Amino acid sequence: MVFFQNDDDRMLFVDAHLVHKERTALLPGSGIDLVRFVPSSEVRTRSGAIVFLLMARLLWDKGVGEFIDAARLVRQELPGARFQLLGFLDVENRTAVSRRHVEQWVGEGLVEYLGSTDDVRPFLSAADCVVLPSYREGTPRSLLEAAAMGKPLIATDVPGCREVVDHAVNGFLCKVRDPDDLASKMIEFAMMDDASRVGMGARSRNKVERQFSETIVIEKYMRQIEKLRGLAAK
Repeated sequence: MVFFQNDDDRMLFVDAHLVHKERTALLPGSGIDLVRFVPSSEVRTRSGAIVFLLMARLLWDKGVGEFIDAARLVRQELPGARFQLLGFLDVENRTAVSRRHVEQWVGEGLVEYLGSTDDVRPFLSAADCVVLPSYREGTPRSLLEAAAMGKPLIATDVPGCREVVDHAVNGFLCKVRDPDDLASKMIEFAMMDDASRVGMGARSRNKVERQFSETIVIEKYMRQIEKLRGLAAK
């Protein structure tokens, strides 16, 4: 049995005759610990500036360039908006964003680089909206963790991301590789009132509870293992 985290990837393998469809199954990501990742009980105080956070390995494929270009566009409309990057630099990957680029953006005052961390929760708690303009995902853990903490999301309308974000419900979907469309969604989010943003965040948490709890994932694995054991016993 081959497990996939979204149906687009599953059908890609099936159509390429890499696996028989009856030997495939879908999982809702790798699962989220809903006790560890919870909405903050503290009322977040902010100066009025909206904080957009991109949390990922700093790769161009994650849409880092589009995030930066969109930030420039948003700043023209909303000069006080803040943009943050959280994730590993110096990744051994051909699509890695260089430290020089990040230092240049920080020097421009365009973004805040938060470094890397073993505990993303304080950074998620301090953000208003988590953004992932990725080119393609399985099921992005960064969005699941953010959703579990009750955060609105903005992501690209691509496999993986669209499984987590319901457009105009718990966030917004934007066009891939399109900083103009990403910027428009960021501005739309920033112009919402506090109650609407809180509602989006609550629906993010609710979606994760219903679909992406690690309990659901473990149960699916265990059911399939038992099924295969039964077939082997025959």
